Amino acid sequence: MRTARRIDNLPPYLFASLDRRIAEARGRGVDVISFAIGDPDRPTPANVVEAAAAAVRDPATHRYPSYYGMPELRRAIAGYYRRRFGVELDPESQVLPLIGSKEGIANLATAFVDPGDVVLVPDPGYPVYATSAILAGGRPALVELSPGDGFQPRLDQVSDQDAGAARILWLNYPNNPTSAVAGPDTFARAVGFCRTHDLLLAHDAAYVDVAYDGYVAPSVLQTPGAVDVALEFGSLSKTYNMTGWRIGWAVGSPVAVEALGRVKTNIDSGIFNALQRAGIEALQGPQEAVAASCEVYRRRRDLLVDGLNAAGWVLSPPRAAIYVWAPTPDGESSGEFADFLLEAAGVVVAPGAGYGPHGEGYVRFSLTLDDDRLAEGVDRIARALKER
Repeated sequence: MRTARRIDNLPPYLFASLDRRIAEARGRGVDVISFAIGDPDRPTPANVVEAAAAAVRDPATHRYPSYYGMPELRRAIAGYYRRRFGVELDPESQVLPLIGSKEGIANLATAFVDPGDVVLVPDPGYPVYATSAILAGGRPALVELSPGDGFQPRLDQVSDQDAGAARILWLNYPNNPTSAVAGPDTFARAVGFCRTHDLLLAHDAAYVDVAYDGYVAPSVLQTPGAVDVALEFGSLSKTYNMTGWRIGWAVGSPVAVEALGRVKTNIDSGIFNALQRAGIEALQGPQEAVAASCEVYRRRRDLLVDGLNAAGWVLSPPRAAIYVWAPTPDGESSGEFADFLLEAAGVVVAPGAGYGPHGEGYVRFSLTLDDDRLAEGVDRIARALKER
């Protein structure tokens, strides 16, 4: 049988490939320490779990959920934006709950991109920005993020042809994979760029509440004029250790919210109502667990950065997100270095090339493993490099 031509050039999903490699190594008896996947290892806060358990026992939650989410959840998301960013949102027209933010990120191109249109994607960047454009028949055009300017988007290097054909500009801060942060100037330039070229600014803010050393990450919607051109994606996954619960949202431009909602209602369903009640509790209940998780990640960040620097790197600790982005030794390819660490140390890292051409020469370390395993992993890496 013949598969659709639209997937002919679609690469295997990076993290699915990493999962397979980890399973294969463990099948050979290797005690694998994985820094590869950004999946929080800490438990979901107890109050959220209790809210979900109570909601599951309520038969009223067992029926089909609304495609657009419970009104209470939409109001809770709007309330979070009011408290956290000082941004006012209409829960009816500017808030769309999602089955995890990845769902909306992947579907956005279907709502905005026609065959031949361009989607401007950060490089390095989360792979779904580019693959969703390909699936919609569009063409991803890469916007370089360079270490020389703190991995900010080089919008001045976007060609007139790509800018004119573009329908979406993707940004992601705090950034995956680099953990770079962006401030008002970056967002103001992006909003101006999108206004000039009549395109949608899509901002993936999954890590906005995972920050250290007093840093507070902004929302793009705090930028003057952004609400007219921007759609921001949020998630409970990283903030509340709820990756498996699949609760996210898109907020901002009413036009973009409506378009994405039209796609969503035609191809999937809403979030299980019991989980929506848990999401409301996460957003409106006690927030001490968020600060506690950030403190754990800060400690692990320092342990990892200090250990890698002792092994020969020269890294500065990131101010946000749950990753450390490290250049490979002597310019070695990211795939070769990742293979070396797996074979010589039983350590898995994410090759930077999986995030785009400008990710080559880097690997990504995640902070989502406990302190002892993290320290052991760093020791193994140091020994393997010394014996190489």
